[in-house]
Amino acid sequence: MKLLRVGPVGAERPALLDELGTLRDLSELVPDIDGALLADETALTRIREAAASGGLPALDPAGLRTGAPLAGIGKVVCIGLNYHDHARETGAALPAEPIVFMKAPDTVVGPDDTVLVPRGSEKTDWEVELAVVIGRTARYLETDEQALAAVAGYTIAHDVSEREFQIERGGQWDKGKNCETFNPLGPWLVTSEEVPDPQALGVRLWVNGELKQDGTTAEQIFPVAEVVRYLSHFMTLYPGDVINTGTPAGVAMGHADPKPYLRAGDVVELEIDGLGRQRQELKDA
Repeated sequence: MKLLRVGPVGAERPALLDELGTLRDLSELVPDIDGALLADETALTRIREAAASGGLPALDPAGLRTGAPLAGIGKVVCIGLNYHDHARETGAALPAEPIVFMKAPDTVVGPDDTVLVPRGSEKTDWEVELAVVIGRTARYLETDEQALAAVAGYTIAHDVSEREFQIERGGQWDKGKNCETFNPLGPWLVTSEEVPDPQALGVRLWVNGELKQDGTTAEQIFPVAEVVRYLSHFMTLYPGDVINTGTPAGVAMGHADPKPYLRAGDVVELEIDGLGRQRQELKDA
């Protein structure tokens, strides 16, 4: 299934994109798309049956904003430097274990919402990422099979980053990762049965129409299953948690000088095979 949330900020309604591309209203079946729903197999079955019957009311998408596909996110856990080609372009050694940092849930916005360039920023960068959405509580997982069984689905994250704040200002990476609007998410939460192999997805990003990132999740140093299993030994993963799994080569930081960092007025578009497409215009904060 392709689950999403549509409507004004703070007043989104749950919806489904059916196999014919028609937007369907789920608000009579479930209150929202959130961790509680993803952990409730009965409710998910009810949605599948309603979609198959063709009885869900259609929504007119014209002028309808698409919000982040998940409400009530508990935490956003991120994996840094997780693609072989990205490590090569930045001259970094391959990590022996996943590099883990966090983004606050309030960085999450809709897939087509405005991204704000922070005040004083000279090095705002783009990063298209496969995002994993957790569907069941996970602690101390032992196998890849257990890890993938904990995954409810997948979506697209734009891990916007301010490189000076992240790298040159001391302390944790968090300062360059948690600026307002720095995690557009969506458009859809695609349930895991529609993504049989998360390591076989094309990942692309354009800036002002120019292709900048053109990679594949096959290049991940730590695959999805290993990331989920690994994290479950350091923190409990709950339904509705999100994991950003890293970005392929092609970020601004990896370019020769002068590096083409983002500015107000730039337009970024990104997509992952089967998971939809995002588009953001940048403005000054």
